[in-house]
Amino acid sequence: MSATISVNGRITGERDAVISVFDHGFLYGEGIYETMRTYQSRPFLYERHMRRMRRSAELISLELPFSDDELAARIRETTDAATLPDEAYIRVLVTRGIGELTYDPHATPTPSVVIIVKPHVDPPRSAYEHGVAVVIVDVVRNHPGTVNPMIKSNNLLNCALAAQEAIRRGGFEGVMRNYLGELTECTTSNLFIVKDGVAVTPPLAAGLLPGITREFLFEIGSEIGIAVRERTLKDADLFGADEAFLTSTTREAIPIVTVNDRRIGSGTPGPVTAKLLAAFRRAAEEARV
Repeated sequence: MSATISVNGRITGERDAVISVFDHGFLYGEGIYETMRTYQSRPFLYERHMRRMRRSAELISLELPFSDDELAARIRETTDAATLPDEAYIRVLVTRGIGELTYDPHATPTPSVVIIVKPHVDPPRSAYEHGVAVVIVDVVRNHPGTVNPMIKSNNLLNCALAAQEAIRRGGFEGVMRNYLGELTECTTSNLFIVKDGVAVTPPLAAGLLPGITREFLFEIGSEIGIAVRERTLKDADLFGADEAFLTSTTREAIPIVTVNDRRIGSGTPGPVTAKLLAAFRRAAEEARV
């Protein structure tokens, strides 16, 4: 799958996109990112993604070298150069920049900005029609006092190790606990359960990334009369759920039908998940936010 990439304003194909090995994003994982996708050729919920990116930047004391409008223009230039047949997957990465082998941020006065654009590929239709199997992994989500999960960081080793465990065990996704044994999120998505018609997701205080789709579902639920709430969740809550689903920018809302080979509810996608997904898609296609 061919990608078009902008590295500090230079747009090339993926084979010619390069960044210095002395960039602190490469050397130390010092950087942040956002993943977006388009509907009707427009980045969906762009302002919310930028709000989260700026929050991530603040948490690592990184000054972003662009305004929201300036970055939007760079993204348009990159997507125009990509000449995509349909909708786009967009990944924006900002690193500390190029500098000496030191943790001192004064050594990297100029951040690096990378924009990756490639065709968006939906998950298989079967994932939505029949649901997916997930596993609860042994890898614990970062403690907020270490690498705060509120930072959408380029340093993804915690999630990568958890995802690799899930893959080894045959899971579509891996559900992660925090240091207290509470459920937090999946490795690349947020987690919801449904009980008695109410959609419930772990609170941000449990130590998880504030997903943009997760946030938007609170509003979607309110519009269609489905309560969406935060609550501390344990393994038993997930196993005892009527339904479960995961959310992310590129996956929307995918039903979960088994966890650790144990059936959730009826073992088929449930009505609350279906209603929230349909309402989300209507809003996205209207591109009104």
